Amino acid sequence: MKPVILDTNILLDIFIFEDARASELKNALLNQEIKAYSSKTTLEELADVISRPLFSVDSKKQVEIVQQWQALSQWIDEPNLEVAPWKCKDLDDQVFLNIAFTLRPSILISKDKEVLKLASQAVKEGILITANYNTFSF
Repeated sequence: MKPVILDTNILLDIFIFEDARASELKNALLNQEIKAYSSKTTLEELADVISRPLFSVDSKKQVEIVQQWQALSQWIDEPNLEVAPWKCKDLDDQVFLNIAFTLRPSILISKDKEVLKLASQAVKEGILITANYNTFSF
């Protein structure tokens, strides 16, 4: 089974919006059918995003979401990450690419257009970058 990296926008669909498209992915996470990865930076980004007034998530629920994601994901230390050979315009997303590159072959699920633009380059390195929530089952 390939390692799975979930961009913050996918985590929002799972934990905040409870998007039906992400239900199978969430169940796979909860049932430990996939190995998803996180890092200090990705956890900090999730915490920052869900704390924004736009999402109206109270502080207790924010802590619960971050703790749940941390419990469901495998930790990867950032000093051990290889730097992906392609750069994302949004520097906040580079860490997801670096994790996927380090763990290759891997799957990076994201809805970010700048990340998705790198899919054709990443596939040459054994990394599937996709917006398909159900790719993990392949």
